[in-house]
Amino acid sequence: MGTAHNTASVGDIAKTVLMPGDPLRAKYIAEKYLENPVQFNTVRNMFGYTGTYKGKKISVMGSGMGMPSIGIYSYELYNVYGVENIIRIGSAGAYTSDLALFDIVLADSAWSESTFALAQAGNSDDIQMPSAHINKVIEETAASLQKPMTVARVHSSDVFYHEAHVDGHEEFYRDHQCVCVEMESFALFHNAKVLGKHAACLLTISDSLVTHAATSAEERENSFHNMMEIALESAIRL
Repeated sequence: MGTAHNTASVGDIAKTVLMPGDPLRAKYIAEKYLENPVQFNTVRNMFGYTGTYKGKKISVMGSGMGMPSIGIYSYELYNVYGVENIIRIGSAGAYTSDLALFDIVLADSAWSESTFALAQAGNSDDIQMPSAHINKVIEETAASLQKPMTVARVHSSDVFYHEAHVDGHEEFYRDHQCVCVEMESFALFHNAKVLGKHAACLLTISDSLVTHAATSAEERENSFHNMMEIALESAIRL
């Protein structure tokens, strides 16, 4: 039995799901890294696949952009399909010149001005936390693969385009210690907490609000291999 957003049956989806924002990135990961991938969802072109990686059943599914979208898909994965772990793998914009294109960031917390948690569960906290266990596994995996990674707070924003008179990246970095920005992890972490599940967020820097360097859409879809490999190797350890 599926949902309005996902036609998979219970059992079709692994206990651990990698979740990029872009469904085409989910397709790319499934076809490049998973053995015998089977597509379990096409509703709204939000592609999802299950296969094996080094013998372990793993799923990958797009989340779409923004907290309302990942809020729906992650809640259903946890609550309907019995998923235990979701690792978001996405792109982010750097708030500091210390981060260059293609650097990897693991979120140790997500600050947001969003009302997602308040509307969903009456939670007024403006910081949501990932699962300490998954983060530890990811850190150990990155070290074993000799892939450098920054562990820091991220800004999980409801807004992609800000007007000039409101706070921007300088204030978010100064006032909230956010080193980069993305748009989903705050809701993901909140859903995991509410449902007693586990979540993490692994990011690749795709552009910089400081230097204005940027990657192309094609690079974002196909070239984040270090992040993907850390996530996959972490997934088989969970």
